[in-house]
Amino acid sequence: MSPASTQPAIEGWFAEDDSGSPHLIGARCPQCGTYVFPPRASNCPNPGCDGDQLESVALSRRGTLWSYTENRYAPPPPYPAPDPFEPFAVAAVQLAEEGLIVLGKVVDDTLAADLKVGMEMELTTMPLFVDDDGVERIVYGWRIAS
Repeated sequence: MSPASTQPAIEGWFAEDDSGSPHLIGARCPQCGTYVFPPRASNCPNPGCDGDQLESVALSRRGTLWSYTENRYAPPPPYPAPDPFEPFAVAAVQLAEEGLIVLGKVVDDTLAADLKVGMEMELTTMPLFVDDDGVERIVYGWRIAS
């Protein structure tokens, strides 16, 4: 049975453009140019800046693999986990334009053995779970760039 609809697991962290390509939603300090993810409206994270207003921006879709690991254990309740649990990779990707490092799950069927620091990665979305209302909840993630 297919889900009734598809919605983000967390609202406001990513969106799709007109072509259906996903991008992360971040924030940028107009005073010093510092980027932040996840997005927020205030409090520049740069300790040398006293800016308190951040503006919402679309972040780069591509970046370089900065680091990675592999999760080999299912998360404890109340976090959703497939049964049976399958190990998955987690990537830290340095965004091409912003220099910001963003963590995310790597697509299924790509494990740590498939990854190498410095390789090009691109943003995608993937299902996380189907909620009690039959809505498929999706998250952003990373895949090796084609």
